[in-house]
Amino acid sequence: MTPIRGADAAEPIGLIAGWGRLPVLVAQTLKGNGHPVHCIAINGHASAELEDVCDAVQWAGVGRMGGHLRFFRRRGVTGVTMAGKLFKSDLLYSRSVWRHLPDWTCVRVFAPLLLGRRPDARDDSLLTAVTELYLRQGIAVHAATDLAPELLVNQGHLAGPSPRPALQSDARAGWRVARQMGGLDIGQTITIKDGTVIAVEAIEGTDACIQRTGQLCSRGGWTLVKVAKPDQDMRFDVPTIGPQTIANVHAAGGKAIVIEAERTIVVDQDQTYRDASRAGISIIAYDDADVCGSSTEETVVRRAA
Repeated sequence: MTPIRGADAAEPIGLIAGWGRLPVLVAQTLKGNGHPVHCIAINGHASAELEDVCDAVQWAGVGRMGGHLRFFRRRGVTGVTMAGKLFKSDLLYSRSVWRHLPDWTCVRVFAPLLLGRRPDARDDSLLTAVTELYLRQGIAVHAATDLAPELLVNQGHLAGPSPRPALQSDARAGWRVARQMGGLDIGQTITIKDGTVIAVEAIEGTDACIQRTGQLCSRGGWTLVKVAKPDQDMRFDVPTIGPQTIANVHAAGGKAIVIEAERTIVVDQDQTYRDASRAGISIIAYDDADVCGSSTEETVVRRAA
């Protein structure tokens, strides 16, 4: 697939925007590179700030997929990207699902997954089905990190106090568990203290996992570990942290955040690092060689598969 950043500067780009700052930053980067940006803003998720950045915005439920495609085709879009969190608990399991009422295109795409003999509502399965729908319509789906590669973090100690041996030990133990959870398509985040896993992210998302950790570990001093899946598709669901992550970790008593270098997005990086340093929270970006070593990582991937 040709990276979208290599396209003609005048080529219009479609953006499917979920929750958080990332869609806004992606839109701003695209505009800065000369691309018209046409955005489907997901109801109850996307930021109103997109109205001030994008050339056209249509607010829609996530299930109005036929309408999404028509919106993009009318504007000559042949390449789209997805950015921002979609809260699956809201979309599938709460009463607010009705504001995302699916159209016939959505039913055709998801019915085999959700209504078959063996329902499969895993993130990778749902998002792959959406990607294949777009490809069949002649619209390529690109990774947001191809558009704004500067959002990916480099390896190293990024903010806050230097890591101590106890943190490094928890990072190694937590990394293995988080990688296995990602391989099972459960979540990308775990919290850990003194070698004991406190909480594992599932459908509730990272912020709720952090809040639950604060309730379970009132003494604080724990570490959040967030890594990519072993076979991470960088077109969607890339691990992301930002200022809100720092605020939540601080409020819940956490003291460190361990993320994966070159495979994690940090939004509003200057503010994120500044807030972490002020709160006394370490942010460290490791890779597999730092934490596990290649032979251990191969074992983890095999187990997760």
